[in-house]
Amino acid sequence: MTALPHHAPMQLLREDIERVASDRDIYEQLLTLDGKLIVELGCGAAANSRAVAAAGHGRRVLAYEVDRIQHELNLAAPTPPNVSFRYGGAESIDCADASVDGVMMFKSLHHVPIDAMPRALREIHRILKPGGFLYVSEPLFAGDFNHILRLFHNEQRVREAAFSALATAVSAGLFELGAEQFYLAPSSFRDFAEFEKRIIGVTHTAHRLSPEVHAEVRERFAAHCGADGARFRIPMRADVLIKAR
Repeated sequence: MTALPHHAPMQLLREDIERVASDRDIYEQLLTLDGKLIVELGCGAAANSRAVAAAGHGRRVLAYEVDRIQHELNLAAPTPPNVSFRYGGAESIDCADASVDGVMMFKSLHHVPIDAMPRALREIHRILKPGGFLYVSEPLFAGDFNHILRLFHNEQRVREAAFSALATAVSAGLFELGAEQFYLAPSSFRDFAEFEKRIIGVTHTAHRLSPEVHAEVRERFAAHCGADGARFRIPMRADVLIKAR
């Protein structure tokens, strides 16, 4: 794991991000996952849970999702034996105290209600073994993709609140900052129809766009389309927090 100097500050933003990397590139660099029991909170369609479980050796993943529709879809899909799906949110996790090696949250902490974020981090602290890790990746409020998204779903307040909750948990001594990485995550869409399905049509949030807003979203999206669809590089921050031994 990449260590930071003692008392290195957590950073909300960076203007000089150059590294292009997938989430998997980052967490495989920063974490040792083999032989570990890992909880993913807010797993969505569980692509990350499946990827974590499929790599390495002896990995087990408990994948939690608070959206009932998506949870039922996950249960119905073919599942590797080392992935188990559970219904629930980060504020109340049905795991015993000090029973898991790591917790991972991919772009999901900012979906926790702001007033519940401190409770969620205390729950994560409770279930982690001493020395266990919390890995959190969060999109920055910046970039071309965010410029489109914020037309109908402005996440500035919740993204800043998620960072503040992490920083407060570190300041309070629940965790130590083990590593922090900024990177550009590639994201692509074949066409606007796929964007509508994957982003506007998510089941965890009811997006209702007026005809005027929908037309502006389509126009901004079209500006990024080429022969192979629309491609974006989303500015991201990943933090590894360690529960004190």
